[in-house]
Amino acid sequence: MKAAVLHAVGDLRLEERADPVAGPREVLIEIAVVGVCGSDVHYYEHGRIGPRVVRGPHVLGHEASGRVAALGEGASKHAVGDRVALEPGVPCGRCRECRSGRYNLCRDVKFLGAPPIDGAFRRFVALHEDFVFTLPDSVSDAAGALLEPLSVGLWACRRAGVTVGDRVLVTGAGPIGLLAVQAARASGAVEIAVTDLNPRRLELALRTGATVAGESVDFEADVLIECSGAPAALAAGLRALAPAGRAVIVAMGYDGETAVPLALLQGRELWLSGTFRYAGTYPDAISLAASGAVDLEAIVTGRVGLEDTEAALRAGREDPDSVKVLVTPR
Repeated sequence: MKAAVLHAVGDLRLEERADPVAGPREVLIEIAVVGVCGSDVHYYEHGRIGPRVVRGPHVLGHEASGRVAALGEGASKHAVGDRVALEPGVPCGRCRECRSGRYNLCRDVKFLGAPPIDGAFRRFVALHEDFVFTLPDSVSDAAGALLEPLSVGLWACRRAGVTVGDRVLVTGAGPIGLLAVQAARASGAVEIAVTDLNPRRLELALRTGATVAGESVDFEADVLIECSGAPAALAAGLRALAPAGRAVIVAMGYDGETAVPLALLQGRELWLSGTFRYAGTYPDAISLAASGAVDLEAIVTGRVGLEDTEAALRAGREDPDSVKVLVTPR
């Protein structure tokens, strides 16, 4: 099969690789669509994210959909030919976090595209059947791939307890922020404000569920969903929270010394939490996409073949109008 392989920072090559084989309770999936995530771009530009380091030839990509091509021994949840979405993180299932339902915090998770686990910028991927989800006919392959970033937004809304009548502020209108807007709307938020510096993304936020958008907004929120990674945006977002407001940090761009206004948190009894990926969100994400409650393809701004994966990884830096680029390995 062909695969887009990262050899070093800024060095991506299209190569031939042996097809993977489905192991026990795994399914072999022919990949149809892969979304380019900010983490893929970070690995391409920097070769690492925290302790995860690209140390040898490595395949990126984890936002994926495709078709079941073969079944491993004991796999029974799917049939060859099924259209499916891939939940890219397979946890150990044995640790305290897994057994309590917090499998997104499993320390032994095998996550597609995170070194040393090869990802989905290739034609075939083998994955445990429990993390492969059949797609209804009403959900396209592109939308199936974008269930992964939608899950990040859904998990942020769950962590923040977004409910009917809430006023939500989303800081940062990248793909995750834009899908967090849609997740908040589907969760019952009545007012959703979005801040960003990119006019194109602010316009897109207004088209997909935001009620107000701008570089800054005069808005009192019940919930803050921080998706920018900018310390100034976090501070401004916390100041915009009403007493007893809830804030979740989704963005991964902070260092360990980011300042938080503790007096503000204490004086208003604000609740602040980090979020990491998601757990148990895929069934709900599929239902939302199938019902039309979310429009995942609204954020798609480009589609390329596998041979142009490197251009897709550079698109965000080179084109200010780019939001989400999809790669089609077939």
